[in-house]
Amino acid sequence: MQKIRDFITWWNRPNKSIVADYLQTIVVIVPLAFIIRTWGYGLYRVPSGSMETTMLVGEMFFADKFTYIFSKPKRGDIITFNEPVFTYSENRMKNIWEHYVWGPENWTKRLIGIPGDHVQGKIEEGKPVVYLNGVKLEEPYVNKYPLVPVNLKKFEFRSYDPAYSYQDQPFYHMNGMLVKQIQRQYEQVGYTAIRMPGTPVDAVNPPFQTDVFDVQLGENQYWAMGDNRLGSWDSRGWGILDGSYIHGKIVFRIFSIDTSADWLILDILRHPISFWTRFRWSRCLQIVS
Repeated sequence: MQKIRDFITWWNRPNKSIVADYLQTIVVIVPLAFIIRTWGYGLYRVPSGSMETTMLVGEMFFADKFTYIFSKPKRGDIITFNEPVFTYSENRMKNIWEHYVWGPENWTKRLIGIPGDHVQGKIEEGKPVVYLNGVKLEEPYVNKYPLVPVNLKKFEFRSYDPAYSYQDQPFYHMNGMLVKQIQRQYEQVGYTAIRMPGTPVDAVNPPFQTDVFDVQLGENQYWAMGDNRLGSWDSRGWGILDGSYIHGKIVFRIFSIDTSADWLILDILRHPISFWTRFRWSRCLQIVS
């Protein structure tokens, strides 16, 4: 306790120069913030619809990183991890920089299988199902809504509730005329214009992955899939996830807003009125599972 008091006294010492104040911040605060941010917790905004409708584009989440230092990830955890298809540098220092500072994107999926599990994907009665150690999984978290295209250039699909008009959708604000226009363009070139829940991913275009797989997970190997099975690129496409890439567990939704803008402040400046109407207030401040 005495050392802590001495440190506080030193930190608040009188007649401290501006230069010393800045150096003090750089030498002490920045490394401390980096340590907490790297091994304590993380804040993440959702950039894609791969976890719909559990997680929607534009939502901000709190991730617990501390727990995974002392325990292994569990089945059903919604995890954050380094982009598994990123090519890391062979240079040791650059490799460390890429792992902990700046390099691959952060991805989010749900853990389906953990080390030692036998995970199988099958098509039964025309619908994809997942078996874990020989038992068919009940997956209430899987997206039950159809997906409609909202962006032709980026090939983006979003969840759509047929019980509501395009203007009154519960998940995303949609332009009905634009959606129908994109659907017609997709149909003209042979692409799937609407993706129905329960459809095998092989049946939609383009077929990046397959719902038919058979994997035995070894030590420190995991199988991760998005809740939005028709809009997620996951272990079905890029394969087994190495445990060293996992760095956190999503535990809490802080806020939810219908925007794909990288910087919220710019979105507010561009749309000072409509910005606030796009808040999904009923999805703010919630525990996520």
